[in-house]
Formats: sequence, structure tokens, C-alpha cells
Amino acid sequence: MPPITNDWAEALKPEYSKDYYRKLFSFIGKEYSTNAVYPPGDDIFNAFHLTPLSEVKVVIIGQDPYHEPGQAHGLSFSVKPGVDIPPSLQNIYKELQDDLGCYIPDNGYLVKWAKQGVLLLNAVLTVRAHQAASHQGKGWEEFTDAAIRVVNEVDRPVVFMLWGSFARSKRSMLTNPKHLILEAPHPSPLSAYRGFFGCRHFSKANEFLRANGVSEIDWQIENINAV
Repeated sequence: MPPITNDWAEALKPEYSKDYYRKLFSFIGKEYSTNAVYPPGDDIFNAFHLTPLSEVKVVIIGQDPYHEPGQAHGLSFSVKPGVDIPPSLQNIYKELQDDLGCYIPDNGYLVKWAKQGVLLLNAVLTVRAHQAASHQGKGWEEFTDAAIRVVNEVDRPVVFMLWGSFARSKRSMLTNPKHLILEAPHPSPLSAYRGFFGCRHFSKANEFLRANGVSEIDWQIENINAV
């Protein structure tokens, strides 16, 4: 696992000496040496690398990386260019279209969001190929919970988008009155029609940021394939 080298490094430094993290580090090293594991090792901490703590404006919490080849690259809900857009992300794009008039792009590569301050954080940062949830309960949840608590404590307004019961279970950690907490069902095809569609989280986030003197997020993901 490549080290986190930006301002997250100091914020998360206390975790590295804890017993759970030492066990996690050992487990992950063995997994990558003996199994196919996603995302690639250099991409594990991309959410932190691409979105420094000082630049976080929005947090979107996912649960587990995609577990098929070529999909996961360290950002929740995002896939690499050239990979089919997963159903949940298709529904996110549909809501963006209805909410802000964004066109639906030809890719699911969300690095543009990350570079604008959207922390796309999965609770678990690795997974064994073809085995969903295979790295749950190994320590990642403690590490990413620590990151969520760090963001909760920052002295500036941040938007948290909690989609689905798992993400909403993090609600109790979010105690800072400066922040905006937005909750909705998961964008999965199984639940999007129960209230994710029509939640207008993207416009609500931008309205909140604007009201607090923070630059908005340009949510439009552009096409990358030639016509």
C-alpha cells in the first residue's frame, strides 16, 4: 500500500500504530501476494490522494469496491474509463440529469469530482476478485471511520451524502453543526425508486456550499470517447 503523503497523513497518523491497523496491513499484504485483489495496490488510497483533507467539500460514502476486473480504482461508485457504467452509477447520473440538467456521460470515471473536493470514500478499501464483501471486518471500517470523524471535526461546512442503510449508519458520527447531512435510499436499482430519485442532493449540496461562501461542485462528468 503506497503511503498517504498529503495532509491526510498527519490526520490519520494515530491509526497506523493501533493493533487493528497492524493486523490489517499484514492481512492486505498477504491477500495481494496470494490472490487477485482490487483495486490495484497503488490505487487503494486514491480517495485520500485525490482529495486532500483541506479541500474536502462533500463526502459520499460507499461500502465495498467493485470486485470484477478493471472496475475499481479507489473511489466509491467510480470505474475506470472504458468500463461499463455500473447500475448504481447509472441511477446517480439519472438523478443528476433530473436535478441539475447534466447530460448522462459515456463513462463512470469520477476523478473530476474527487479533484473538486468530493471525497469518494468506500468503508472497505479492498476486495478479493469476484467475492463481494470478502475484506469486510478486517479493519478497514475502523480506518475509514477514523477518516469520517476527522472530516466531522473540521471547522468549515462540509456536505455528507448518506445513501442507503449502510452509509446512514454513519450518521451518529456526524455531530458538527456546521455540516449538512443529506440522507436517501441507495441508488441501487433495488432501492433507487424508494426515494433516491428526486432527492436533489446535488443541487442541495451546491446551494449549501454557495450559501457558505464555498465554490460549488461542477457535477457534470464529460464524455471521453470520440463520437
